[in-house]
Amino acid sequence: MSESPDTRSLVSASSQLNLMEIDTIDDKEFDIPQVDTPPTLESILNEPEDEEEPFILEDTCLLNTENIDAHSCETSSLASSDSGDRTHLKRKRKTVELSTTVHGSVLRHSILKGISAQIVSAADKVDAGLPTAVTVSGVIVVGTSHGLALVFGKDLNQALRLCLGSTATGAEYGAVSALSINHDCTRLLCGFAKGHITMWDLANGKLLRTITDAHPPGTAILHVKFTDDPTLAVCNDSGGSVFELAFRRLMGMRTCESRCLFSGSKGEVCNVEPLLTAPDLKDHPITQYSLLAMASLTKILVIGLKPSLKVWMTFPYGKTDPTSVPQLAWQFVPVQKVVNPVLAFCRGDTVHFLLVKKDETGTIHVIKQRQLQLNCDIISLNWINSRTLVVMDSGEKLRVVDRPSQEELESLDVAEVQLVYNSSHFKSLATGGNVSQALALVGEKACYQSVCSYTGQMVLLGTKSAHILTLRNWRERVDCLLKQERFVEALSLAWSFHEGTAKAVLGLFGDPAKRKGVVADKMIEILFQYVERSVKKCPEHGKIQVMEQHFQDMVPVMVDYCLQLQRTDLLFNQLYTRLVENCVARGVFLESLEPYIVSERLGCVTAPVMRDLLTHLQDNNMMDSVENCLIHLDITSLDIQQVVQMCWDNQLYDAMIYVFNRGMNDYITPMEKLFQVIGPPLREGRALTDEQVVMGNKLLVYISCSLAGRAYPLGDIPEDLVSQVKNQVFEFLIRLHSAEAGQEEELYPYIRTLVHFDTPEFLNVLALVSQVWETLQKTTTTPQRTTSTTPPTQGEVSTSLQTQLVSQHTLEDFKNDKQALEYQQRIVDILLKVMVENSDFTPSQVGCLFTFLARQLAKPDNTLFVNRKLFDQVLEFLCSPDDDTRHTERQQVLLELLQVGGVIQFDEGRLLGLAEKAEFYQICEFLYEQNHLYDKILDCYLRDPLRKEEIFNYIHNLLSMPGYSSEEKHCVWEKALLHIAELVTLDPAKSADLVAMHFPEEVRPIITRLQDDHLVFQFLRCLLDQSATSREGPHPQPLLRLSPDLHELHIGLLCRFTPRQLTDFLKASQDYRLEEAVQITEQYQVHEATSYLLEKKGDSHGAFQVLLKTLKDKLGAVTSEKRSEEEGETGREEESPLQRVEGSLGDIIALCHRSSQSLNQEQRGVLWFPLLEAMMSPQKLLKGPDTRTTSEVLKELTMKVLNSMSSFIPLPAIIQRILQDPVYGKGKLAEIQGLILGMLETFNYEQTLLETTTSLLNHDLHWSLSHLRAAVSRGLHPRQDHCNICLQQYRRRQDSPDDIIIFSCGHLYHCQCLQRKGSGHAEPRLLQVWSCYKCISSQRGRGGDRVTTETGRGRSTSLAQTNVMSREAGEDGKKVFAETTLDPQQSQSWDQLRCLYRGPSRLAILSEISHCHGNEKAGLLNPSQPGTGSIFHSENFQLKLSPPPSVEE
Repeated sequence: MSESPDTRSLVSASSQLNLMEIDTIDDKEFDIPQVDTPPTLESILNEPEDEEEPFILEDTCLLNTENIDAHSCETSSLASSDSGDRTHLKRKRKTVELSTTVHGSVLRHSILKGISAQIVSAADKVDAGLPTAVTVSGVIVVGTSHGLALVFGKDLNQALRLCLGSTATGAEYGAVSALSINHDCTRLLCGFAKGHITMWDLANGKLLRTITDAHPPGTAILHVKFTDDPTLAVCNDSGGSVFELAFRRLMGMRTCESRCLFSGSKGEVCNVEPLLTAPDLKDHPITQYSLLAMASLTKILVIGLKPSLKVWMTFPYGKTDPTSVPQLAWQFVPVQKVVNPVLAFCRGDTVHFLLVKKDETGTIHVIKQRQLQLNCDIISLNWINSRTLVVMDSGEKLRVVDRPSQEELESLDVAEVQLVYNSSHFKSLATGGNVSQALALVGEKACYQSVCSYTGQMVLLGTKSAHILTLRNWRERVDCLLKQERFVEALSLAWSFHEGTAKAVLGLFGDPAKRKGVVADKMIEILFQYVERSVKKCPEHGKIQVMEQHFQDMVPVMVDYCLQLQRTDLLFNQLYTRLVENCVARGVFLESLEPYIVSERLGCVTAPVMRDLLTHLQDNNMMDSVENCLIHLDITSLDIQQVVQMCWDNQLYDAMIYVFNRGMNDYITPMEKLFQVIGPPLREGRALTDEQVVMGNKLLVYISCSLAGRAYPLGDIPEDLVSQVKNQVFEFLIRLHSAEAGQEEELYPYIRTLVHFDTPEFLNVLALVSQVWETLQKTTTTPQRTTSTTPPTQGEVSTSLQTQLVSQHTLEDFKNDKQALEYQQRIVDILLKVMVENSDFTPSQVGCLFTFLARQLAKPDNTLFVNRKLFDQVLEFLCSPDDDTRHTERQQVLLELLQVGGVIQFDEGRLLGLAEKAEFYQICEFLYEQNHLYDKILDCYLRDPLRKEEIFNYIHNLLSMPGYSSEEKHCVWEKALLHIAELVTLDPAKSADLVAMHFPEEVRPIITRLQDDHLVFQFLRCLLDQSATSREGPHPQPLLRLSPDLHELHIGLLCRFTPRQLTDFLKASQDYRLEEAVQITEQYQVHEATSYLLEKKGDSHGAFQVLLKTLKDKLGAVTSEKRSEEEGETGREEESPLQRVEGSLGDIIALCHRSSQSLNQEQRGVLWFPLLEAMMSPQKLLKGPDTRTTSEVLKELTMKVLNSMSSFIPLPAIIQRILQDPVYGKGKLAEIQGLILGMLETFNYEQTLLETTTSLLNHDLHWSLSHLRAAVSRGLHPRQDHCNICLQQYRRRQDSPDDIIIFSCGHLYHCQCLQRKGSGHAEPRLLQVWSCYKCISSQRGRGGDRVTTETGRGRSTSLAQTNVMSREAGEDGKKVFAETTLDPQQSQSWDQLRCLYRGPSRLAILSEISHCHGNEKAGLLNPSQPGTGSIFHSENFQLKLSPPPSVEE
């Protein structure tokens, strides 16, 4: 029909079920296990409504990605073209992306203008009221709020046919709340807000039935619907019940019998949906059961009305939003080439699907399908065809969803419709609002009666208009994009129709080939429009980049779709002719062809376009593109000579070779041209340029490809030319002279050139070609090759060859051909003649040749012959003792030759002798290893200056690894022991590791062999370090224990060589004898070590005397230095005498500290006073102004001694000793004023600190206890005046005296009530401990045991268990309070609070302060003094003087 979308017939849309699309349904999507036997109706009705256990059905499609469209999964859907989104028009496409999914506008939204106008007119003129419900079949019926049903035709004019009912009956029945038309469009059922139901004859408008007793009175009709049986209908009222209506006609009387299918007392049903069958499916086996789906607030039920009432399945929603509206929708869907009904249902944002089918045995199965997750609250759900759903969310936005791929195709905002909602009926306002709160909450979004679907159409009812939504056919969807000039998206959408990947397709039927042809014609039409529009709208002015960008957005799209459609004739003959008119468009078109040519999507180009392409690329200096295009196209239509010259001039060697090979079948001329370039500089000894190196590499690859049957740079040589090309290449390489040879040209110029260019790579070419021949002889098929046009660099030729030399052809036993063997032998003879008889080649080059020959000769099927004398000549050449140049290179070449099998070509004795003379120790090692002479290999390592360090690893590996006999290991062991002095000299640390691992019993003989004392010292130090490391490392090794005499030997060596490290060693080691160690240190006068040993021995006084003597000596050095004039020597020492004095003083003070802990007062004085005397006596020798600095330093050090000894010696004794000293005892008091004031300042500081700390601690304790006592003894105020269990006021219970329990939470209980609830438990120290019953119950519901772990909040036990007596106590009736106690929970909280604020013990703090009261401030808090253990010496010590936080109620 040609009518406009607004007025065209509603029946013009195709049927919602297209049986011709059955083959396109993916069968795997529905291949799911079957459901067990469904429950009965009685069991469902008896289930509690609040159960949350879901109905579990196995769903194998949840993760079945094979059923999802690949295009749909990779991209998100575009917005609807009608939604006003134009941002995507601004995007610039630089490349073609055919995988981008474009759906276009799927739905056509039209206003039913005739019906809309008559609805408004009826409301104004006849007081019909506002529209409330709509249904559609052969006619469209609209119910109004004043009880009228307006019947409109579906013709072009949408005329009003019938007006059923009147305003008078509307006042009695209320508004029309539900409508339904039977399948043949002869009867109409109307449900009303006050519970009435009427049936009308749509042919004449006659009222047939008025039903008033089908359901309980006082409830509105929410749904009334016909089934497939015209005598059977169902209705659902606002009480949540569902009833079956059976229509009968007996003796001319029309009756209606009602039967309750579901009672609202068991759970309110708010939606019902019978399964309606299309006429072409009336014989379906499922129709005989008359299925009905019901949606309650908690679950879905599917029941069968025939032949008897039976529940087929139930499915709970789980946890959902209580405001979400349950939705139901049936649809027949082709599954596995069989059409079966599928129920879609949802509540919230998840759509579930249930497939109902009947198998061959007659068993009915309900199978759960893959669910659909949407990010919206669904208020309407409708099928528009068997693959497409239309849902509406709470924001009144329609979403078109493809069910198999779960892809959203389009979203459409319909807020302008002003949709009618059925909230008043769900709340039953017309009958007094006697509905449950849950049903009323659902009704806020209910629009069941204002959205309906029929045969692929959807009708929306607004407050003043009616709207219809239908699927657009495929041409409309494409044309819709074309009207907006969105050509790229139109082509993408059309291509999806062409490939069969589009969704919600309408209008494409028949044979797939014909369908593709129809769509292809449409795409060609779009391409012509796109080109015309692009040419006409090209910017005429502005920058050239703007014009190029304009055509770059269009031309690649056009080229790509022409190639997809395989219409190169259209591309080059018509579209290109149109683009040539614009020079910019012509250039963009030609440049866009390159990627398609390179990817071999475009293999044939017309001659005019080919010429234009090469000319354009050459004019724009795009020579790489020229080469890429040439090697992928058929060039027979071009001028060969012109193309060859262009390639040569622009260094396009790959293209030149390709043109010679493919254009003229000439495989020799390219090699001649390349040899002419690289040959002369190599013969003259000049270095090659980068360009010449590239040419040489290409030449090697070309030769290898030709000999292996491959075309260069890609493809294969024609099978009939393979043998001919190989013969030609071999003949060319072994020519005696070149074509333009001069008199001075040497023989075999081509082979000489290749060997001089890159000997290893040329030999690799020969080896790889031989390997390819062998492979092709054994196999008849090979893997597909990978083409690559990137030329390899010189260092990558062999790798490139290994990846490229794989041919798709058999060699036809080419290797067995005598001519091929002769060629191979001929090339080998030429190489030997050229390289062995010529001194121009380096040892590496000669070695490469013989290595290649050795590999070939070592093969089991070798056919080459090489004179053995040539190998002897090469051996003498490489091992020449007179030639010291390239020693490493010659040795490496000979070693490689031996490793590949060349050893069989030589006499081993002669070879070993030559190697020893030439000092080829690696060669000697190779030969010794073959003969298992491993002990001689040690001599090779020791004599080889480059590999001496490796001998340790070699010895360790050989002695540790399996695979060697005990005799071989013993020989190596003895040889290593023989050379142990050399090994220690080489590396003492590695030698020590080796000895500890393999020679632990030979340590003493080894030390005996080491005659040098310094060498013994290094060995012992490393050996002892290794022993300590093995003891402490993460992987403990066998511990090497050395005897005490060796430790003492090491102590003596330490005294001689590194005395400063001796004390550290003595502290770390425990294996020496103290007496012997003391004698050694005294012998070498290492006083610090002697003092340590004496202290360790227990002789603290002796250790003190040693350190004191050392200190006195250093003090004497200080005084003598000041008296002498020779200051030059001391200035050159590392430390000044004063620094040495300070170091010694620190050591002796530390010793006194350690010793004073275990001495009495008299013994302490024996230590400290001589030290003080030693520090004070030198000061009287320092006189004169030059000694002031030294005197001040000594006084500071003396003060340090005084501060240290004040902790152990009484102050009066210290002052008395100071006054007795000649330095301080004589003279004025000012000389000792500083010492005395310092001690007094320290005393005052400590006394103040002690008093302040004690005061703060006492205040802290008093504040905490008083605050906690106030909180515990605080009174409680009950929230109510009644018990929270029995709800009786405690004043009114006069029958017996009863205790009242009040908790801190404010709840009040009778004691007997709490006892009955079990909220009390006995404690050993308390009569009874109570817990608040109400708080405990609520906390258990929220998390159970969490209450017991949080002691500070939500407390259910009172702070004070207060018993309030309710008995009569005389006339005043005073309340008597019992004693106040702490329950165990409160006691535990108090202990935690005390522990939280408990630092070190207060007694410990006070004791510590009292012990340190004599120190000055610096000495008191000095953390560097060891051995005191004071808490003040801890960096983390803090006085917690701040009060604790308040105790929260």
